[in-house]
Amino acid sequence: MKKLLGKKRFSVIARIKSTTHALRGLYITLETQHNAWVHLCATIVAVFLGFYLNISSMEWIAIIFAIGFVLVAETFNTAMEIDIDLTSPDYHPYARDTKDVAAGAVLISVIIAVIVGILIFVPKLALMYSMHF
Repeated sequence: MKKLLGKKRFSVIARIKSTTHALRGLYITLETQHNAWVHLCATIVAVFLGFYLNISSMEWIAIIFAIGFVLVAETFNTAMEIDIDLTSPDYHPYARDTKDVAAGAVLISVIIAVIVGILIFVPKLALMYSMHF
């Protein structure tokens, strides 16, 4: 295959293979990370509430970005853990620090997502609750 400026030509087959690798990565995350399942359950609850409470387009954008933020952070955390386990199979304080920092990034994303959820859903749920009493 002729290279253009040091790169291979575009190939649909290569893009499809790339997608299968990415899907395998998501599978590995779900298979190995229990918290990923917690995040998916929270995603289902948020999407259900979004439809149930008929949130606005802007609120949907915030919810979708919050969900994406958490899932991307969890996926990067999983990649970091796999790499650290490979490169530092024995205990090392730097390996522990790296894993803890990556987990901290997930925690930050979760806190932000919870705040977004509270700002969007709590007022609507409170209004709905007050209308019934």
